[in-house]
Amino acid sequence: MFDLTRKVALVTGAGSGIGAAIAALFARQGARVVILDVNDSGDTTAAAIVSAGGEAIARRCNVADADAVARTFRDVAAELGRIDILVNNAGIAHVGTIEQTTPEDLDRLYAVNVRGLFLCSRAAVGIMLPQGGGVILNMASIASLVGVPERFAYSMTKGAVHTMTMSIAVDYVKRGIRCNCICPARVQTPFVDGYLRQNYPGREDEMRRALEAYQPIGRMGTPEEVAALALYLCSDEAAFVTGQAYPIDGGVLVS
Repeated sequence: MFDLTRKVALVTGAGSGIGAAIAALFARQGARVVILDVNDSGDTTAAAIVSAGGEAIARRCNVADADAVARTFRDVAAELGRIDILVNNAGIAHVGTIEQTTPEDLDRLYAVNVRGLFLCSRAAVGIMLPQGGGVILNMASIASLVGVPERFAYSMTKGAVHTMTMSIAVDYVKRGIRCNCICPARVQTPFVDGYLRQNYPGREDEMRRALEAYQPIGRMGTPEEVAALALYLCSDEAAFVTGQAYPIDGGVLVS
C-alpha cells in the first residue's frame, strides 16, 4: 500500500519541517522527489534522502515569482518526464489582529501563501493534463476552518488555500486531477521555533507550553504525522478522495 514507485513528486518549502518530512517519506515509498525552496536548505533535505537510498533533487525557487515557477516546473518536467504529485507546502506566518496588520504584512503573506500556491498549481495543471492526471495537495490550517486569535492575515491566506483546493477539485475532477488540503493545528517544526524567537523573545519556553496546551491531546503534532496523512492523500489508495480538507489537530475541532 501507499506505493509511489517512480512517481515524480514535487514538494515546495521542503527545506525543513513538514515539507522535509513529506519529501523523505515519499522518497522512502519510491517517489522521485523534487524539493523546491527559496534558499539552499533544500540541498540538505535532498542530500539526506539520497544518503538514505532515495531519489531526490533540489531546486531553488521563489514560489511568488511567476517566471521562476514557470521555468522551474518546465525544467523539472523536461528532466524527469512528468510531474505526478504537487505538494504546496511553502508558507509564511504573521501574528496580529487586523489592527496590528499593515498592508505590507498582508501583501507579504498573500504573495507566498496564496499567489505562490496559485502559480505552482497552475504550472502543475498544465503538465498534468496532457499526461492524463495527477494529484495536488495543499497545506492549509485549522485557521481555515475556525477562528484562531491574533492570526488575521495568516487565517485569510489559509482560508484562500481551502477554497482554492475546492475550486481546483471541482474544475478538474473529470480530467484526472485530484486536489485536497491538510489542516494542521500546531506542529513542532523549526518554523515554530523561529516564530517563538521572533515574537516572544525571552518567553520561548512559556509560549511553547501554551502552543502545546492549545491541542486537547496535550502536545503539538510532528512533521512525520502530517507526512503520513499526506502520503495517503497522494497515493492511489485515496483515488476516490478529492476536494476535501483534512484536519490533523490533536482534538482542537472537537473540544
